[in-house]
Amino acid sequence: MTEQTPPPVIKAWDMVAAAKAEIDNLTVDETDAERQAGSTVIVDIRDFREVYQTGKVPGAVHAPRGMLEFWIDPESEYYRKVFSPENRYVLYCAGGGRSALAAKVMKDMGYPDVGHMEAGFGGWADAGLETESIQEGSKWVPSSDQG
Repeated sequence: MTEQTPPPVIKAWDMVAAAKAEIDNLTVDETDAERQAGSTVIVDIRDFREVYQTGKVPGAVHAPRGMLEFWIDPESEYYRKVFSPENRYVLYCAGGGRSALAAKVMKDMGYPDVGHMEAGFGGWADAGLETESIQEGSKWVPSSDQG
């Protein structure tokens, strides 16, 4: 019996690069222009803790990366009506990696008009653009012992 060598692990950033080759890659300014035009659903896929701590792009829908496939699938019990293949979507994360992968998944699942903001929320904040806090009135407030 011959021992087989397992296939090499695919590098995450190689997957990001492959995803970017198949989706729209937008700058912060292009994303802001689409947001202001009202023609695009902006989707923040970061973890809730990230959004809570730093805020989000004004008007962005929060859809955590771990639930995205379930929230966009109309047959899923977790489906969210904000998602429809007829709409335009631009996703973002903190720095552009997760959102590229998530946008590719949306495209693979039948959402043809999907892109991502390459610089992520970090680029948005660095550009000095307006952010929206979700802390006020949030029912998911971290306890004080979480630092």
